[in-house]
Amino acid sequence: MRRVGGIVVIALLVAACGEAGLLDGVGDRAQNAVIGSTEVTTTTVPDTGNGVVLRFREAAEMAWWNDGIPDQKIGEPSYTREFVWARGGTRVIQASRAEIAAALPGVEFPRLVAEDIGWATSQLVFDVASAQLDPGTSAQFGLWATEPYTLDQAAVAVLRVGRPAENAIRGEIIPEIVSDGLSLNWVDGEYRYELFCQATLAEEYCLQMARSIVPLGELLPPTET
Repeated sequence: MRRVGGIVVIALLVAACGEAGLLDGVGDRAQNAVIGSTEVTTTTVPDTGNGVVLRFREAAEMAWWNDGIPDQKIGEPSYTREFVWARGGTRVIQASRAEIAAALPGVEFPRLVAEDIGWATSQLVFDVASAQLDPGTSAQFGLWATEPYTLDQAAVAVLRVGRPAENAIRGEIIPEIVSDGLSLNWVDGEYRYELFCQATLAEEYCLQMARSIVPLGELLPPTET
């Protein structure tokens, strides 16, 4: 089980998150159809230690904004990465959850999200000079309470995935209060995770989402036969 460390209060956002801060790149509009489920399973967490009842939905039931990208090529990690890069050729490239799961084997994602979150956007992030995934942030996901890009507001939460430092602390969720909300950082397996939640999302939701992570491959839609 992942432990939650003491909360650290900081005035500025972490520089590694990009010049635009924790939401850098998440607001780039996709041009592909939303693929989602009309069925919603609600999960209730009755006791969080603060007397708060939390209601979640299964992340697999969200509308995944980029699952409808045409002509996806899912294969070995290097093959999938090269194909996504060829499709976009920019730093942040829209990618489906299947492409991200293939490009980053073993990458994880929250199994549960706050009930009000109904949409997910997803991108792979590249170092343009080398055409390779950026080790600082290799993938990012935006979680939205309204259809993405339709209102002049940012995502409710953002999950960023990258490679950890050699001396990174493992198995502990480290919370930081930042100017716009709460940032949770942890290392699991080969990846470093940062889950940023806007101040409009209760901290208890953010913590429970981080604790619920499972391999993204377990959250993929059924394959057609």
